[in-house]
Order: sequence, then C-alpha cells, then structure tokens
Amino acid sequence: MEIINRRQRMASISRKLRRDAKTVALVPTMGSLHEGHFALINQARQMSDVVIVSIFVNPAQFNDQNDFDRYPKDLTSDAAMLTDHSVDYIFAPEAADIYTPGFKTFVYVEDFGEVLEGASRPGHFRGVATIITILFNTVRPDFAIFGQKDAQQLTVIRRLTQDLHYDIEIVAVSTVRESSGLALSSRNELLAPDDRERAAVIYRSLQAAEKAYVNGERNASKLTQMVENELAKEPAALVDYVAVVDPQTLEPLGKSIETQGLVTVAASFGKVRLIDNVLLSEKQ
Repeated sequence: MEIINRRQRMASISRKLRRDAKTVALVPTMGSLHEGHFALINQARQMSDVVIVSIFVNPAQFNDQNDFDRYPKDLTSDAAMLTDHSVDYIFAPEAADIYTPGFKTFVYVEDFGEVLEGASRPGHFRGVATIITILFNTVRPDFAIFGQKDAQQLTVIRRLTQDLHYDIEIVAVSTVRESSGLALSSRNELLAPDDRERAAVIYRSLQAAEKAYVNGERNASKLTQMVENELAKEPAALVDYVAVVDPQTLEPLGKSIETQGLVTVAASFGKVRLIDNVLLSEKQ
C-alpha cells in the first residue's frame, strides 16, 4: 500500500494503470474510517484489480466552520486500519493541492443540491460535486463506490456522472449499522453515550415506514407521519426534516408511491446532526 499526497503523482499512477489495462475502483472518503467504509472497500476489491481510497476532509462541503473543525482527522490511524483491507493506494492530498491559490471553478448540480440536505446546508453539494469531479479527473476510475446511507449524495453523483459523460460506474453499497440500528457514521463518535443510544430512534422510525410499506401502505403522507410519530417518542431528537421522495429525482412524492420511494430523515442529538434513509421498492 502506498500513500500518495500529491495530485499530480496520483494522476501519473492512474495513467500507468490504464496503460497496463488494470481496472480501478475508487472509494472516496473523508477519513475517520469505520466498518461502513470497509464494506465499500470490500466491494471495490471484488470488482477491480486496483483499489484506491481517497482520504480528504473537503472544506468546500462544510457550511459551518465549527463543524469542519470538529470533524475527526487522523490519517495515521486511518492508514493503519487500511493495511488489513487490501488497499493499493491511499490518495490523501493537502487542501492547497486540491484548491490551488485563486481557485474559482465549482461544480453545481442544479435542483438536486438545493433540497433536503442542500436546503439545510447551503453550498454543501456544490462542494461535494466539485471534489468528486476533481477526484474523477485525477484517478479516472472504472468504478466509484459509495454508501447508500448518503442517499442524496449518491443521487447527485449519479447525475453528475451522467451529465458530464464520465465513463464510470457508480456502485451503491447498503448501509452498515450498529447493533442498535444506528447507521455507521464518523459523526457517531461525536455523540455523547446517552445520545448515541437515543439516536437509534432514527432507524426505528424508518423501520416503521418500511414495515407499513411491506404491508401495503403506499400513501407517502401517511408514511411520513409514521416516521414523525416514532421520532416524537424521543424528546432528545431535534428533527430537521422527514421526507418521502423519488430516489432518482429527489422530488417529493404525491399521494402514492408507484414503484420506489426514498424515506429520508435528518435529526440532531446534542450538537451532532445525523442522516439516514430507507429505500422502499416493489422488489421488497
């Protein structure tokens, strides 16, 4: 495993890999690695000859400087964990190598980045789309692996990949959860112990909607109300939004879910904001 800190060096290695006809999978991360990331890496390993994990805490996707400052950053620890996961390269650039002096060009996925998380965190998805574009241009992977937990991010990146004609397959991996059902996230480490237990209500609320859907409920408003009712049982949960949307367009669904619906939640516990979702599909 080799750690690459310079973008030009990573691009050079990527060109050689393509000349050697190697298939490459990229797993973009912001570090603070956990079992959810390792599930992405394992999927990447199964699909490709070479696995590249990027570790970059992207300042452009934080609309709150305090949130950026609090975000865990420990490359040494992350690299040590990756030695057991058959990673070929870690791409861990400095911010100044990504956002060079005078940087003025950002990528914006219209409409998709303005709702849900985009409404609560203005500019967030502009930052996401920009760094993903830079990573794609640098690494030129055959596959890019993302977690279903960040469902809106996944939708934004799929649209970006399609619209900018990247010849990259976007692969989604199911959310990995703690025993309580809480979705694994780097932010979980910031939760107070009691709040970590309380935060499991998010998944319980999503399970209520999922169970109702399996039992035949298709009314999006009723499913939304079920989630809200379950969340209301936990006084510590400060709910930002509950929504049932089309997973392809992120548009709110009307009275009925036809084939698929994404139930998504954002809620804070103390100073820590968490997101989660469940995908409802006729295939269930």
